[in-house]
Amino acid sequence: MSQKEMVTLEALEARVFRIFREAGALDDVADCLAHVIVAGERDHCAAHGLYRIEGCLRTIKAGQVKPDVKPELMSSDGAVIKIAANMGFSNPAFYFGLPMLVEKAREFGLAAMVINDCTHFSALWHEVEAIAGHGLAGLAMCPSYATVAPFGGKAPLLGTNPLAFGWPRPDKDPYVFDFATSMAARGEIELYKRAGKQLPEGWGIDREGNASTDPAAVLEGSMLPFGTHKGSAISTMIELLAGAMIGDLTSPEALEALGTTTLAPHHGELILALDPVKFAAGRAGDPFARAEMMLEAIAGQGARLPSQRRFVARKETMAEGIALDEKERALLERFEKDGLAGVNL
Repeated sequence: MSQKEMVTLEALEARVFRIFREAGALDDVADCLAHVIVAGERDHCAAHGLYRIEGCLRTIKAGQVKPDVKPELMSSDGAVIKIAANMGFSNPAFYFGLPMLVEKAREFGLAAMVINDCTHFSALWHEVEAIAGHGLAGLAMCPSYATVAPFGGKAPLLGTNPLAFGWPRPDKDPYVFDFATSMAARGEIELYKRAGKQLPEGWGIDREGNASTDPAAVLEGSMLPFGTHKGSAISTMIELLAGAMIGDLTSPEALEALGTTTLAPHHGELILALDPVKFAAGRAGDPFARAEMMLEAIAGQGARLPSQRRFVARKETMAEGIALDEKERALLERFEKDGLAGVNL
């Protein structure tokens, strides 16, 4: 068993920041990438943690994402804000537009942020938690690249197409769910492959359409949507809303443009913010108090609210730090030493 080394969140973020800064990222971009990657480790979500550094660096090296560009406001007519990521990462574009999104949600009750021409690699809980931090409900979604077969099909057509929702809870962690509409995130299957482990049954099929628990075969074949036809329909909705509707790439188009699944995908993102106070105006009762009755009733039955394990892990790591194993330390040291030269295309 490898020796664990405890590090603080601040120290780990500083190391990841320097890796991206040396790879050509602007300070704001490197800071944002370091924050979301280390947040994955903080919340014990390894599939969204340090593992993601290599994919980001590979995408930078391939010239498929620009780490040295700033997002721009393209329009802010009515309740819709359009942000151009300019071939950059989506995270800096989101935080650039967040103050405007919050302001418009307070004005209209509902506001939308469209991010175009971005590369998205991280979890979506960052977006909806940030929105909930302003007392608003949030919904975020984006396509990916075609790696998931629709229900009843055999070939990749849909993306893993994550969907996240956040609801603010006064003096408590927000209610948050964030999940891929496939049986698992692609990064999770890649981690199974790295670990030499078989997948649970029902996660994917091989290139011939046969059920498989071999992660390598599924990565070459197709992943499957969760909930059969239900997950397939939700995933298709995301293709329509966060792809076709916002004038950006759908998952098949993103894969065709990229030509590989070894790089982070390029597409768009749709984020909604809703003000419960505006929506409930003129009606009896406090929407937040009524929401607490529902959430406490769920927990009162012994059911676990989504993201609760993440929040527990977050409190632990905030107090104790993050434990890095030998492989994680080696990964950091390799990229600190070699930078972009440490990844192969």
